Amino acid sequence: MVQKKKPAPDKADSAAPKRRGRPRAYEPELALGQALALFRKDGFAATSLDDLSAATGMNRPSLYGAFGDKRALYIKSYARYREDYSGAAAEIFKADIDIRERLRRFYGAALDIYLQGGPRGCFTVMTVASDAIADPEIRAMVLKGFGDLDEALSWCFRTAIKRGELPETVDVAALSQLASATLYSLAIRSRAGIARRELEGIAQGAIDLMCGSAAK
Repeated sequence: MVQKKKPAPDKADSAAPKRRGRPRAYEPELALGQALALFRKDGFAATSLDDLSAATGMNRPSLYGAFGDKRALYIKSYARYREDYSGAAAEIFKADIDIRERLRRFYGAALDIYLQGGPRGCFTVMTVASDAIADPEIRAMVLKGFGDLDEALSWCFRTAIKRGELPETVDVAALSQLASATLYSLAIRSRAGIARRELEGIAQGAIDLMCGSAAK
């Protein structure tokens, strides 16, 4: 009796087994950046979950699974914004430069962020500060951010005094608050669409005022 030969296995059958489950269709950091851009543009209340889904390419269950609810995603977005801003400022504070150049670079880096992708302004000043009124956790983050900024700027002025760039009689606290206020003014004006050249002129005028006793 002649035995029939078994048919050769199909190439598709002999291939390595497919991975089970759906592959992750998003990059968390990229999705977070997209959510951040949307929150910066429209704010918390005006940004819907459908808007976030469209911006990130993730459906609602995926958003919840990755980031939690809309509020949790908003807070994560703000934390990401602060990390990016702090990273840019840290490099400027580490540099061996005088106070005028340090402040010039500091405001320049801020304008890079405020004007990225259009006149967005500062996420903290223009958007998150409003939401802080009704949310204690967000308010605590905003206040800590303000405090950290004041302390960083105070360090800049104390360092300038030690290096002989400013007289010892200057009021460090007042200068740091003035430097912060200048930053907030730039945030508001940039959101309103003021041209960068004009914003840089405002920053330079504030620097000249704060460092008026320093050697030019």
